[in-house]
Amino acid sequence: QLQLVESGGGLVQPGGSLRLSCAASGNTLNYYAIGWFRQAPGKEREGVSVICANGENTHYADSVKGRFTISKNRAKNTVYLQMNGLKPEDTGVYYCGAHIDPREEGDYVPLDEFEYDYWGQGTQVTASS
Repeated sequence: QLQLVESGGGLVQPGGSLRLSCAASGNTLNYYAIGWFRQAPGKEREGVSVICANGENTHYADSVKGRFTISKNRAKNTVYLQMNGLKPEDTGVYYCGAHIDPREEGDYVPLDEFEYDYWGQGTQVTASS
């Protein structure tokens, strides 16, 4: 059973930066694609960024391209989301999810939240002056 714990959220002014962490335990992330999703008040959860199991393929929502960067640290079994140039519309609860890839070090990038098998509890990100 994989467990995911998000951290790194907080309150920043517009234009500021945060780095979110998704720490995994219970299994190696070599078998999982990891996605970051967010949910703003009154809105549905939306995909932000995904990294495949081998770390070579990534995907970003158009709204965050050029501002956010997803990365994977194998030694720490952790995926990061570096968020720069934060805007008020980036505000929400950020969740990381894990998609089981039957191929170790696979390159599949799942975009639909229903493809994910495990979820963390979320971390709040607020960009406001």
